[in-house]
Amino acid sequence: MMQAAETSPFHAMAKPSGPDCNLDCTYCFYLEKHSFYKETPRHRMSRDTLEAYVREYIAATPRGAEVAFTWQGGEPTLMGLDFFRRAIDLQRRFGKGRTITNSFQTNGLLIDDEWCRFLARHDFLVGLSLDGPQPLHDRMRQTPGGKPSHALVVRALKRFQQHGVRYNVLACVNRYTAREPLAVYEFLCGEGVEFIQFIPVIERHPGAGDRKAGLSLKSPDSQVASAAPPHTDPASLVTEWSVVPADYGTFMNSIFDLWRTRDVGRVHVMNFEWALANLMGLPGASCHHQPTCGRAVVVEHNGDVYSCDHYVYPDYRLGNLADRGFAAMLDSPEQQAFGQAKYDSLPEQCRTCPVLRACWGGCPKHRFTTTPSGEPGLNYLCGGYYAFFTHIAPWLKAIAGLLRAGLPASEIMRAHVVARDRSTGKTSSVESTPA
Repeated sequence: MMQAAETSPFHAMAKPSGPDCNLDCTYCFYLEKHSFYKETPRHRMSRDTLEAYVREYIAATPRGAEVAFTWQGGEPTLMGLDFFRRAIDLQRRFGKGRTITNSFQTNGLLIDDEWCRFLARHDFLVGLSLDGPQPLHDRMRQTPGGKPSHALVVRALKRFQQHGVRYNVLACVNRYTAREPLAVYEFLCGEGVEFIQFIPVIERHPGAGDRKAGLSLKSPDSQVASAAPPHTDPASLVTEWSVVPADYGTFMNSIFDLWRTRDVGRVHVMNFEWALANLMGLPGASCHHQPTCGRAVVVEHNGDVYSCDHYVYPDYRLGNLADRGFAAMLDSPEQQAFGQAKYDSLPEQCRTCPVLRACWGGCPKHRFTTTPSGEPGLNYLCGGYYAFFTHIAPWLKAIAGLLRAGLPASEIMRAHVVARDRSTGKTSSVESTPA
């Protein structure tokens, strides 16, 4: 048995069923991974690989740090409950008093009362994929046979609520949902959802450099996105369902404006909380909006480990748990270069941007456009991010002031805030009036 070694804090996300899924979502970026694992039509993590993953992950995590297991896919419920019962047994066996948590992402189709009892008993935090009201959700999220999934997902949501399962909703923001922000937000609030994460959908056209976009471990002197030529229309580079940058900014701002007048302290939108954490210099921001990355890897069903969930490509395979430990992979020169390149490859426009410390250039996978001066490596969502972070800045500063004064963030719903327009330098008064 290989001797495991500790490393600095990191996160490993497991894909026990690989890319296998019982939905055929139009915008899914992971279904294509079948092409990398053609040896069997069905992908399932073996007992030996599960044991190696649990043992090595616990052993490599620094003493005193939480060991956070995350199960994703594909669709992890395809593994069946016995797989996760064994995972819990292995965590107890190898944990030796360590603090261990589990989170789980699902489309909800297979969730029944037995699943809910298990998830609640073992305090899993479940991310449920739900894009909003039925017409918007079902447009992109259908079964392989073309049947709608919305009713089944809402059924799972209600079961989570009935059984006391801790959950949040993961709502993808695509070309169509982005145009109806309040319809999406009000639907989720109306269903009793209190924790929401909005995920922008960005997928390049096949053959447009997507597989090689982003950081290149094989070319350390050129670790920037495979960018389009200057003056290329970004919309021509992405699929028809990818969100338009300006629409993403409007979507997030519209929801923020309603949230800050009515729902602060009641509904938790993770995108807002990440931005607040960055503003206050606190941990907890999304990896997209941190200066560097490289400490969040993916474990495939067969034990292969990759640099990132968005980089499950042959060039970014770090090794396999059967022959290489997490510490050796995370601390390898190639993974260190991968993480540092997120900052080193920032265009000059980003380095001098007033919202740099909120944005940090976004995910490297999405840095495939060019700046007006022709410099590569600009994030596709740059315009949307800029609109969002500038719009929410005065309110977040006010919330930060409340928290530092020992007051609840919800006081912002009665706050008077002086906002400064970064482009003109003018100030104006804005007031939040609770609904």
